[in-house]
Amino acid sequence: MARVNPTRMELTRLKKRLKTALRGHKLLKDKRDEMVRQFMTLIRRNKALREQIDDKLAAALSRFAVAEASMGEDAVTEALFCPARRMAVTADTRNLMNVDVPKFTLDEEDRVIDLPYGFAFSSGMLDQSVLDVAELMPLLIELAEVEKTCNMLADEIEKTRRRVNALEHVMIPEMQALIKSITMKLEDNERGNITRLMKVKEMMQ
Repeated sequence: MARVNPTRMELTRLKKRLKTALRGHKLLKDKRDEMVRQFMTLIRRNKALREQIDDKLAAALSRFAVAEASMGEDAVTEALFCPARRMAVTADTRNLMNVDVPKFTLDEEDRVIDLPYGFAFSSGMLDQSVLDVAELMPLLIELAEVEKTCNMLADEIEKTRRRVNALEHVMIPEMQALIKSITMKLEDNERGNITRLMKVKEMMQ
């Protein structure tokens, strides 16, 4: 425990600091609880996205394997040499519980998918596989955004938790102990002064 002068001014200063610390502790706890709630919502969304992507990707890869077996590897490579459409991702940030988390936006030149090859020598399985992968892109972008947000929120929750624990178990108890110690010392001094005054009064009588 820190050593301080047992004066009324110091007592008043410590009481103000304690009041501020208690208010800060409550605000940090509320912030931590809300961040945990947001984090759990994002975790559930992350799980749902992963399951959806895994299912769609497995189906697309299965169709692609069938198409490659029927058409041949060279024919599939030639058919997919040119991209079906062009797209770009715009990265921005948004504020979530005082944390700047990423916001990804998928910019597509054309939402209508034109397959980049003729249909004469291609397999229907290849067509469906290309369409499946194209549908996966928005989900993959959202998954990347959600996962990064989860990581950043987890770091911020840990920092906030450490601050809450430091206030709750170190700073606030220390200030309360100091206030108690100074109060007891001042009361002892007050009793001592009263005793001395009474003795002086007795001597004067």
